[in-house]
Amino acid sequence: MDSDRHSYSVYVERLPVDAILEDVRSALTGAPNAVLEAPPGAGKTTRVPPAILDLFPGQVLVLEPRRLAARLAAQRAAFERGEAAGGTIGWQVRFQKAAGPRTRLLYLTEGLLARRLLSDPRLAGVSAVVLDEFHERHLEGDLALALLRRLQETCRPDLRLLVMSATLDGASVSGFLDQCPVLRSGGRLFPLDLRYTPHSPQPLEELVVEAVERSCAELEGDILVFLPGAAEIRRCAEALLRRRIAGGTEIVPLHGDLPPEEQDRAVAPSPRRRIVLSTNIAESSVTIPGVRIVVDSGLARIPSDSPWSGLPRLEVKRVSRASAVQRAGRAARTAPGLAVRLYCQEDFLRRPEHETPEILRRELSQVCLHLHAAGVADPGELKWLSPPPAEALGAAEELLRRLGALDARGRLTEFGRRLAQLPLHPRLAALVERGGAPACRLAAGLSAAHPAQAAQIEKQLRGLAPQRASAPLEECVLRAFPDRVARRRRGQELLLSNGSSALLARGAGVETAEFLVALETEERPERGLPVVRSAVAVEPELLLDVFPERMREETRLEWNRESERVEEVSRLLYDGLVVEESRRHEPDLDEAAAMLARKAVEAGLERFAGEEEWRRLRNRIRFAGLPEPDPERVLRRLSTGLRSFDELRRAAAAGGFEAAVRAELGERAARLDRLAPEFLTLPGGRRARIHYPDGATPYVASRLQDFFGMMETPRVGPEGAPLVVQLLAPNQRPVQVTQDLKGFWERLYPRVRRELMRRYPKHAWPEL
Repeated sequence: MDSDRHSYSVYVERLPVDAILEDVRSALTGAPNAVLEAPPGAGKTTRVPPAILDLFPGQVLVLEPRRLAARLAAQRAAFERGEAAGGTIGWQVRFQKAAGPRTRLLYLTEGLLARRLLSDPRLAGVSAVVLDEFHERHLEGDLALALLRRLQETCRPDLRLLVMSATLDGASVSGFLDQCPVLRSGGRLFPLDLRYTPHSPQPLEELVVEAVERSCAELEGDILVFLPGAAEIRRCAEALLRRRIAGGTEIVPLHGDLPPEEQDRAVAPSPRRRIVLSTNIAESSVTIPGVRIVVDSGLARIPSDSPWSGLPRLEVKRVSRASAVQRAGRAARTAPGLAVRLYCQEDFLRRPEHETPEILRRELSQVCLHLHAAGVADPGELKWLSPPPAEALGAAEELLRRLGALDARGRLTEFGRRLAQLPLHPRLAALVERGGAPACRLAAGLSAAHPAQAAQIEKQLRGLAPQRASAPLEECVLRAFPDRVARRRRGQELLLSNGSSALLARGAGVETAEFLVALETEERPERGLPVVRSAVAVEPELLLDVFPERMREETRLEWNRESERVEEVSRLLYDGLVVEESRRHEPDLDEAAAMLARKAVEAGLERFAGEEEWRRLRNRIRFAGLPEPDPERVLRRLSTGLRSFDELRRAAAAGGFEAAVRAELGERAARLDRLAPEFLTLPGGRRARIHYPDGATPYVASRLQDFFGMMETPRVGPEGAPLVVQLLAPNQRPVQVTQDLKGFWERLYPRVRRELMRRYPKHAWPEL
């Protein structure tokens, strides 16, 4: 212990957090938990963990949100102790570590703690756990805090927890940890000149170039540019290289997928002036020496997942105000600095104060698997700082069942226990566990963006995976991604088994395959449909062999819009995806008639009855005071035994439609004929149509001579209302319109007769 304390006292430089180290030690001596708030650059990551090491007999674990931060922090802390990383102070990230039996202070990424708890549920030999940069609220960090809190309350009351944060409201975490002490450290921030940029339609890389050139002319020192992702870093680097400023500077990228040696190059001192193009990896934990200028795009590529579709999303979003403050502060660590925000002040003020915790927006299958492996069948049993959404938990449990990690009753299987031991997402763990060595390369490629990193991961996985595959690789892929089966619909458009659509990227490796399994699927709302980046072709027969329980047969009627006919379609489906399909043109006649009638109504009744024919018939029915038949029921009667519009049109022609209406009226058809007859038989035997106009009195029109012998006006309707009689001259124009035929013959006909005799002398105009 004494040697540890002595070696710790050798500091390279004094940092702001040094002033409260004794307070931190006292807090953890007197209480099991504490919260430390310290701004970026205060030195909390490299100074606090070594300072508490001699308080405890066991190991101290420091959880970092990023691999780069874990590695660099351990190296710096070891350097200040006069050692190399891997001795007393070490680090461990997925597939890499520098640690040994002498390591007492271990920096590791947050996700590794859950796996350590599987093999060592009591964290034997660990005295304290430090959760660093907790304000980032990564999914693994929230899970770690929940599991550690459970461990404290069940069997390790002696375990000490220290939550460190740069911008988080420490009071909320303190309340979660039984109102534990909250300590605060000042920062070391020189004067900062903060500038905003008016809104501009220019591309991001042009805004960056202009801001960098203006800033370099004003101030010495390195420039740190915050960008959303690797693609934007590449475009900005290319734009800067085309300008004169590139001749006197070194342009350095920095993001999480770079190999360690390239990351080290970005954070190491350099004799040349540097322009470091970084993602939000440089917001906290990582200090880049020599930076006096920050150019902030205000953007980050934020990962999230849809718990319903299971598709990951990478959305370019505006960072929170807290992140923007951290970014700007990087310019004033060692001397007065300049921060240029590539957005206006109003934009900054409209941003949320903090980022949404990942546990509220991410896919949770890995969290649920670790909880089951830790003996927590119900996530609700845990105390969470932010409880995970029920929908996301339900989707995660369903995926684990489909992977075989959980049985039908939701209990962890032996296969699921093996998956939890692998440092991979459950999908990739299932792929490796079943596929053995052949699957390791594929899983490694899906886990890393850089070829060198993928090769290293593959090597590590081969040491963890079964040496022999239990099934062909295509089958292993299908079992690992059972909900990502897709079928090519047309061109590059795909239909997924969950019913959603996606686009197949060029070069995805399956240019001609009809059926495939989507491996990397990226959902970006700004691009419309999700994009499948990589996929593996499968034969449809494999679906039936591997998942017979997910296959179902379905036979139903469908409307063929092109041929306008009802067809019977039989399908074999995998979830919602059609694997095979056949069509018959002779479906069940009753069901076909119902669909045919429904589609005919949608198409418009006039296509079958004729608009004038239906109007006349409908107006007769209304005038007679009878209930109007439902057109679909009429067409349903007419469609009996039919399957297409062509057949229905032929059936409706030549009085067929009216016959169907009369059949629908039943016994009331006789009343219709009596109260609203279609024709009036005149004395000479001629039949004249009776017209029933909308909202007007019915009328009949015919030649005057046709009414000779009819002394009384005909009457229709329930009230026996007199018809309007239009008496026509030989030229078919009315000579009289009346509802009183008797009065016309007695009073008006003699005068009309004389006029008609004069105009039409060849016609007979007898006296009455």
